[in-house]
Amino acid sequence: MSPLYVGIDLAWKATNRTGVATVDRAGRLLASASVGDDDEIAAWLTQLPGVPRVVAVDAPLIVPNLTGQRTAERLIGRAYGRYGASAYPSSRANPMFDPPRAQTLADRFGWRVDPAAPLGPGPALCLEVYPHPALIGLFELPQRILYKKGRERQVGFLQLAGLLESIDELDLLGSARWSEIRATIADPRPGDLNRVEDEIDAIVCAHLAWLWEWRRHQLHVFGSADEGYIVAPPTPTHPGALVRQGLRKEGAGQE
Repeated sequence: MSPLYVGIDLAWKATNRTGVATVDRAGRLLASASVGDDDEIAAWLTQLPGVPRVVAVDAPLIVPNLTGQRTAERLIGRAYGRYGASAYPSSRANPMFDPPRAQTLADRFGWRVDPAAPLGPGPALCLEVYPHPALIGLFELPQRILYKKGRERQVGFLQLAGLLESIDELDLLGSARWSEIRATIADPRPGDLNRVEDEIDAIVCAHLAWLWEWRRHQLHVFGSADEGYIVAPPTPTHPGALVRQGLRKEGAGQE
């Protein structure tokens, strides 16, 4: 079966919605959706027309520390804090990370979680990613896109959609589901933006999973498999806006 690259914008609680998406070997979006608990994630993965090769999850994956924050979160803060994309601290003191839901999923599917592991036959490689710094690094943005909340939220969604459509490999304009998402963004009813937010973040994650194999130089591992890590573009050098540092919360940085 064909290799696939999967993105999961994983809610920290199974009672909340999770975004899922997959792209093919060429990087083209094949499918995206919003699902619920782990069984729904498993059912969605089962119906895919191929085998996951790299899975990029926006949620804490390896959290060995009992208190405080991980080294990866400190490093992301240093690299992306001036762009408003710091990381929410995770530790085992938080019941949601003891154990992390992402780790439970990886164990369930037998996914490898060490970013140093080579790609090849066998189980997929699961990576922790973070869309906010990914977008800042890939598009050289002065600050994170403000699409999570606020009066100008729709403007942020329109900016995000335009940037994603500029990624040729995703071929979003050829996707029927993306057309539906675009229509929702253009004329949202109450609650609509919340319903598509995680799905869009999952598309970003799927693109990062694809980049891991085909354009690895565009990504960097902040941290390690021992202490926990976050995969994002290397530390940016372009100017960052002087904004209040945002905290990464459940569901891909919902501020």
